[in-house]
Amino acid sequence: MLDDFFLRALTAGIGVALVAGPLGCFIVWRRLAYFGDTLSHAALLGIALALLLQLDVTLGVFAVSALVAMALVVLQRRVKVSGDALLGLLSHSSLAIGLVVLAFMSWVRVDLMGFLFGDILAVSTRDIAIIWLGGAAVLGMLAAIWRPLFAATVSAELAHAEDMKPERANLIFMLLMAATIAIAMKIVGVLLITAMLIIPAATARRFSSGPEQMALLAAGIGVAAVVAGLFGSLQWDTPSGPSIVVAAFVFFLAAISPLAGSLGRRASVATDGRG
Repeated sequence: MLDDFFLRALTAGIGVALVAGPLGCFIVWRRLAYFGDTLSHAALLGIALALLLQLDVTLGVFAVSALVAMALVVLQRRVKVSGDALLGLLSHSSLAIGLVVLAFMSWVRVDLMGFLFGDILAVSTRDIAIIWLGGAAVLGMLAAIWRPLFAATVSAELAHAEDMKPERANLIFMLLMAATIAIAMKIVGVLLITAMLIIPAATARRFSSGPEQMALLAAGIGVAAVVAGLFGSLQWDTPSGPSIVVAAFVFFLAAISPLAGSLGRRASVATDGRG
């Protein structure tokens, strides 16, 4: 019989995986892995400010991640610096500022390792409610903007020509990313969130013949990684968040093996969002 805390961890992890899979597909298609890293690093600054102002940590992470995403949009228009340089600037600056703010807060005891690498076994019923309700809202919004967002991923010019308002879809996508990072923080931590967004989607890409199929498969692979990682953590007494990411990576390695490669080649259309 599994303990209640383990069942809560499974429920929370599955909720995060169902959201991260479809969003991760757009990260893979758009080659935005570094953008995901930037928002996850900014999450630490959100944690620090939330503790300083005595606000809800999830709300603080979402607010700061959203502000960083908006700052990126503004800076790209006003500063003549390459996109990857801006991402690096925002990523490392927000992470460093967050660490400095936490260091000054000597009156607050902070489980820094829990924030960095997650503590899924400590999730509460309230956390589960936030994950599932917030995740449902994120997936609902993603479904609403799926067509213009995918069109902009394939060809921004085509999306403009068909009056799909790709800029609005891109902005909403950034906010959905910030929301996902906020609700996933307790599961795998701010440093491993991007891995859960990218690895299942990259694995699903090997076996998918269409974007919708890839999104569903990525969600399923994420769920399998959560289950395998948590049971592995229970069996070998390893950290739960990193164990989930390791399980996802093992699935990816299995997907690129010669045997899986023969199955992957049966997909009739390469799913890269550009073909």
